[in-house]
Amino acid sequence: MLTANEVLGTYFLETRCQLLDIAAMLDRLDRAAASGGAADDPSTDTRLAKIYQSLTLLAQRETTPDRAERLLNLFSDLD
Repeated sequence: MLTANEVLGTYFLETRCQLLDIAAMLDRLDRAAASGGAADDPSTDTRLAKIYQSLTLLAQRETTPDRAERLLNLFSDLD
């Protein structure tokens, strides 16, 4: 089992890359929505709501160590 510092050292760069991918996707979405007009408004899309809910869940420092399970449950409700 890795120590906390070893986990950070092993997974930091990969996690940073994944977070940058999320930020880039949200930037692309915002630009597309801004140029697409009212008919292309993603703000009511449940998928986008789930993404923001998941980011909120991940940002909570005081939480139980079952984040992955909670995200799986959150996204399993998508229709």
